[in-house]
Amino acid sequence: MSDAPEADGKERIAKRLARAGLCSRRDAERWIAEGRVSVNGKKLDSPAFNVGEDDRIVVDGKPLPEVDRARLWRYHKPDGLVTTHKDPQGRPTVFDYLPDDLPRVISVGRLDMGSEGLLLLTNDGGLARSLELPSTGWVRRYRVRVHGEVNEAKLELLEGGLTIDGVRYGPINAILDKKQGSNAWLTVALTEGKNREIRKVMEYLGWPVNRLIRVAYGPFQLGNLEPGKVEEIPSRVVKDQLGKATPAKPKNANHRRHL
Repeated sequence: MSDAPEADGKERIAKRLARAGLCSRRDAERWIAEGRVSVNGKKLDSPAFNVGEDDRIVVDGKPLPEVDRARLWRYHKPDGLVTTHKDPQGRPTVFDYLPDDLPRVISVGRLDMGSEGLLLLTNDGGLARSLELPSTGWVRRYRVRVHGEVNEAKLELLEGGLTIDGVRYGPINAILDKKQGSNAWLTVALTEGKNREIRKVMEYLGWPVNRLIRVAYGPFQLGNLEPGKVEEIPSRVVKDQLGKATPAKPKNANHRRHL
């Protein structure tokens, strides 16, 4: 689906719902299929519908809120929370523990239940989608604790990418930071991030992950943000970073160190 508006200034209904911060475009399409969305009193049955500024949109019987400016927050996700709005298994979610004064937000990508660290949140589905695309080129950086004896020869295998159980994983830069008893701490950087990629790759190399913390997503850093805390990123900073060219490869990509 193109982000470009139609010649008459209209846009797809799913994009409008996402811009209003109600959901992602994928979720919007599902809501439409479920009959939850009406335009000018007519219930929609397909997302292939364009709307303009004067159209009256209703979701679950409530008028669509006015589109707010695109906003972005840093959130320090604690271990033990699922990154979803509603979990069928009834597990606690990230969105159950956000501050009450935060508007309706969605996450930029996900962190699995056992992972911690930086999770970006936004009220704009279009912004979330653009930040998630691998073509953005932003490096995701993690601190990873693994169990086992780590050696540099195996780490070097990651730089060319790996295929595991038929799934191709792109280049990963991994640096051995320090050994700690039977565990080791690594700094891991990648630009794509398939589902549970780091865990699967490290398991393949014989080092199961027992702690994973995302410390950076592109130019945005976890820093000293405490677990469970949320902090908005100034709009001018977001605009500046989005306007920059694709960043260079991860720092220290061509060497490793032992501490």
